[in-house]
Amino acid sequence: MTSNPPTISQTIDRYRTDFTAVLPTHINPEQWVRVTIGVIRRNPRLIEILQTNPGTMLAAMMDAARLGLEIGDTYHLVPFKNEIVGVTDYTGLIELMYRAGAVSAVKAEVVRQADRFDYSPAMDRPDHRPDWFADRGPVVGAYAYAEMKDGGVSKVVVRSQAEIEQVKDVSAAAKSNDSPWQKWPDRMALKTVVRELAKFVPTSAEHQAAATTIRPAPARTDPALDSEAAPLEINTATGEVLNEYDREDEPM
Repeated sequence: MTSNPPTISQTIDRYRTDFTAVLPTHINPEQWVRVTIGVIRRNPRLIEILQTNPGTMLAAMMDAARLGLEIGDTYHLVPFKNEIVGVTDYTGLIELMYRAGAVSAVKAEVVRQADRFDYSPAMDRPDHRPDWFADRGPVVGAYAYAEMKDGGVSKVVVRSQAEIEQVKDVSAAAKSNDSPWQKWPDRMALKTVVRELAKFVPTSAEHQAAATTIRPAPARTDPALDSEAAPLEINTATGEVLNEYDREDEPM
């Protein structure tokens, strides 16, 4: 007699303790897991991959948990072939900047062809004046910077649309119909500049501290599931899980 495959909840429940161990203290673990299950249930491709290749799904979920980001909002599970790519949204990167406590405001905008835009390295920030009620034309670039609580302004990151397209071209999953590059190109343009900005401002202090003291996970109850899981490689500078499907080639 063939047994039924485990349900979404049963599969994720086996790792609930692991997620709880790494989630930042301001996150409610039960709510985080419920939201994640809801996101998976609404996408047949996610359900399929969870059943056939759960390791990549669970690795992406662990990455989101370590970052303290909500799946479906500030972090996305993107199907790519028979795997899951975990992608941090640009809003998630901004959230990590705010959590660190040094940033008072983050400014990130796309620039369209009809906008008035002026910036040079001698300026502390761009002069961007869009006409919100006119046809602004296609996107020609994007920029981001942070205002610091000490009154200073961070490095200003400015990228042309051609430079943003270069980032897209090196993304392995960009051509997938489920890729955020296909669904939300403006958001991806913003992530390109916000991700670059993150190199110049502090991000979540709590998360960076946790990255150097990873709590051991309890013993598994499902060896078959363990054998499919990608080994977790931790970036100690950011705390992100860097598995082979989610390295620097998949910005968002």
